[in-house]
Amino acid sequence: MTTSHIGSRRAWPRLRVDDWTETRDTVHMWTQIVGKIRLSQSPLLNHWWQVTLYVTPRGLTTGTIPHRGGSFDLELDFVEHHLRVRTSAGEQRFVGLSSRPVADFYSETMSALDDLGIDVVIDVRPNEVDPAVPFPQDRVHATYDPEAAQLFWRQLVHADRVMGEFRSHFVGKVSPVHFFWGAMDLACTRFSGREAPEHPGGAPNCGDWVMVEGYSRELSSAGFWPGGGEEGAFYAYAYPEPEGFADYPVGPDAAYYSVENRQFLLPYEAVAEAEDPDRALTEFLHTTYRAAADLGGWDRKSLEDDPHRWPQHRAPRRPLHVDGGENQT
Repeated sequence: MTTSHIGSRRAWPRLRVDDWTETRDTVHMWTQIVGKIRLSQSPLLNHWWQVTLYVTPRGLTTGTIPHRGGSFDLELDFVEHHLRVRTSAGEQRFVGLSSRPVADFYSETMSALDDLGIDVVIDVRPNEVDPAVPFPQDRVHATYDPEAAQLFWRQLVHADRVMGEFRSHFVGKVSPVHFFWGAMDLACTRFSGREAPEHPGGAPNCGDWVMVEGYSRELSSAGFWPGGGEEGAFYAYAYPEPEGFADYPVGPDAAYYSVENRQFLLPYEAVAEAEDPDRALTEFLHTTYRAAADLGGWDRKSLEDDPHRWPQHRAPRRPLHVDGGENQT
């Protein structure tokens, strides 16, 4: 695996899609297994919010999953490179992340759950991919480059941070910033409050009814996925797409409307190379949202607010002073 421009940990990490495709596809299947475990145990929330994963300081987690009289969680740890399963009874098990067939990872993960007394049955066919090789038979996806996986997770950390700030400006119905394992993307979705026309579906190996639930309300969604550009891409779309959406002026300059994907795209590398990457991504998120909200006639006055609207009740941030490496305030 070859990486480019791997700078300090404060810099936005660089990872060419072509350099880690096999690892990406293996990790994708792992996230589907972990996500389907959460799906099997969690009550339905609107738009499938109960099935997603979340970015953590270590990797991707399911969050708390109810089970009988207690709970458990799973976390793909890309720092120490293992899947951690924990229970509210204080027990835990580990499954190593390494180059081996998805079938072996699936078997060991289910065995770990069984060993903890967690009875789980999942649909073993992956969704939104073609071909969809059942996990117990998948010996094709078997590559894991730990450096590449960690770089991807660090990309998600940066995207999650900026998207979380963007989310804070909306007081209407808005999703968490969460990771959808079907398409392997990090997303945040805002809703106008109005119903949407029935979605036609069409995703590979995914029932149309899944998309009907996901797109049952008018929305503006943005996110990041490891595709659509040399190093992945940020995207933004509206459903239903209002007239004139594709021609709405958005920023930064590298952003463009993809007719093929019916969404705005901003190559990840354009953000990483910007003088201020956070500002570049923030501009993309806000201007593409305005394209959906303004052209769609959203009631923006009631749906948006200033996240700093209570400054008098917020503790001031203490500046960091370094004095010979000894005194910090």
